[in-house]
Amino acid sequence: MDITSAKRNQALQILGGADITLSTQVINEVCCNLLRKASYTESEIQQTVINFQTLYRILPITAEIIRQASVLRDTYSLSYWDSLICATAADGHCSILYSEDMQNGLHIDNLTIINPFLIQP
Repeated sequence: MDITSAKRNQALQILGGADITLSTQVINEVCCNLLRKASYTESEIQQTVINFQTLYRILPITAEIIRQASVLRDTYSLSYWDSLICATAADGHCSILYSEDMQNGLHIDNLTIINPFLIQP
């Protein structure tokens, strides 16, 4: 199995689990990439958003989350967009945040960032 297939299978396994939460920031990034890289139509984007709404809990980014994201940037040197995702996950009382791009194993209060694509020994 090639690396792309392995990553896809791992992602599908995570998304098939119970109690998945998404932030509106994550949905924005997914839709942007589907439009730009996969040439999705607006109809396909609308259906994707409906699918997300049906399958997962979605947390909006609020003014308080934007403020908390600023604190996280100052404390953990996160990017603007990553800090919004982390602040939203923390506000939603999530314990695990899966990310390929953020620091694996970083603990932010009760939230742990895990890269699901790292090869485990």
